[in-house]
Amino acid sequence: MNVIIANQKKELLSTLNIDVIKTVEGQYEVDELVNMFKNFYYQRMILDITALKDYGDIKTLQKLSISLDMDKLILLLDDSEESSTPGYLSKLISMGIYNFTRNIEGIMYLYNNPNSYRDVAQYHQIDNQGSEQIIYQGVEANYCRIIGVKNVTEESGATTFCYMMVKQLKRNYNVIGVEVDSSDFNYFNDKSLHSVNSRDLGHFIERNNDKDVIIIDVNKSPTAMGLVQEIIYLVEPSVIKLNKLMNIKRNAFKELAGRKVILNQSLLSSKDVLELQYEARAKFFFNMPPLNERDSNIMIMDTFLAKMGFLRQQSEVEEEKRKKIFGLF
Repeated sequence: MNVIIANQKKELLSTLNIDVIKTVEGQYEVDELVNMFKNFYYQRMILDITALKDYGDIKTLQKLSISLDMDKLILLLDDSEESSTPGYLSKLISMGIYNFTRNIEGIMYLYNNPNSYRDVAQYHQIDNQGSEQIIYQGVEANYCRIIGVKNVTEESGATTFCYMMVKQLKRNYNVIGVEVDSSDFNYFNDKSLHSVNSRDLGHFIERNNDKDVIIIDVNKSPTAMGLVQEIIYLVEPSVIKLNKLMNIKRNAFKELAGRKVILNQSLLSSKDVLELQYEARAKFFFNMPPLNERDSNIMIMDTFLAKMGFLRQQSEVEEEKRKKIFGLF
């Protein structure tokens, strides 16, 4: 369910064809909105920028970005000259606000295809006279996204999940997969999959930092957990595996609060997921059904990857259409 905060654009926002759990109208201080929604569960927040008091001051949006989850925000800009400048848009991007538009079509596009930094990087003005680099525990990566996958319940399918991620991402990205302290990847007969031990993992990442993405099956390696930039936790939601997990670690879901927990190989309905979230006092990032490894194109994996911030490459025609949808040019 979604939240709409409207002011001058309330008539436009009233035409959105989405499920809405709460709508508020008027102008609010940032602190008022934060107090209103910091403990409120919602899928997306569509925010009319004119609903923010002093929205012309970029510090207002900076305060908002610190206090709420910007991955869930779609910002509807006004038609002012100030918010149309390249500098203004660049500042939004610097604060992690990637989903902004000026029209209803743009809202619906971003609702179904949320932006990652890659999609707005061209509007980001970086004055550092050189490319940025990110350092992760001694491993230098040039914009290489390093994602770990780890089983929470026993044998939840991390190895196959990594393979399916790599297989789908290869359609649009330069990606490789690596498993740590195991050799199960050999059975997939895929040259983009590799096996290393914990001792050599850092050197492997350094040698491959020209890739767009490295997917790591971390297994039980503390070294691998220390080298990934982000981690996906897999839970197989069968009764026996969940009960085994609770017997071993009663606070398992509490310890995973705020992390990307995936229900993998799941046959749960949306209603079942909501009930499990209530029982576990947890929020799950995605409900992934059993996958057919032989499928050449797995759409549900595409949906998951889009939620992770990956988007398909677009033709120039599609890109021009997308710019018009955003209403930015």
